[in-house]
Amino acid sequence: MWIYEKKLEYPVRVDTCNPTLAAMILEQFGGADGELSAGIRYLTQRWTMPTGQAKGILTDIGTEELAHWEIIGTIVYKLVKDAPINKIKGTPFEANYANRGKALFPQNAAGVPWTATFIQSKEDPIANLYEDMAAEQKARATYENLIKLSDDPGVNEALRFLREREVVHFQRFGETLEIIKDYQNRKKHY
Repeated sequence: MWIYEKKLEYPVRVDTCNPTLAAMILEQFGGADGELSAGIRYLTQRWTMPTGQAKGILTDIGTEELAHWEIIGTIVYKLVKDAPINKIKGTPFEANYANRGKALFPQNAAGVPWTATFIQSKEDPIANLYEDMAAEQKARATYENLIKLSDDPGVNEALRFLREREVVHFQRFGETLEIIKDYQNRKKHY
């Protein structure tokens, strides 16, 4: 179904070893408004979209969100991979380390595991698209908060890229909403 190119959509450069920042960025790895939730939400909702164009947009954006999940995972891992234990102790990443070492797990910044209850999918395409637009705005806001928390220039570049993609996705969902409204208002001939 997909052709996988073995490179990230955006190159990740991490300039520091920072387990505290890694723990905060886990919010976008496994949080309710993170990349995993978005990808699964859109790929699930696509089946009830009434037009091929709308299905295609949800498939494209859902797939891109999974690519963003890979970027986030890379950032988190690079922030901790060379961290000695004394740099992990006393940080929010310490709880993750106690259970998993430096391995990543889909969880939010507070350590709450990812759950399917983070996503919504209704038969109503209008409801889904408004949900999707809200999700993109919440993710954008989270990226803005993470940028404020980060003092790593390389991480900030990647986070800015991801924040801008949220804006583009919001716009695409807005366009799709108008397409679906037009489709639903058209007179049907049988």
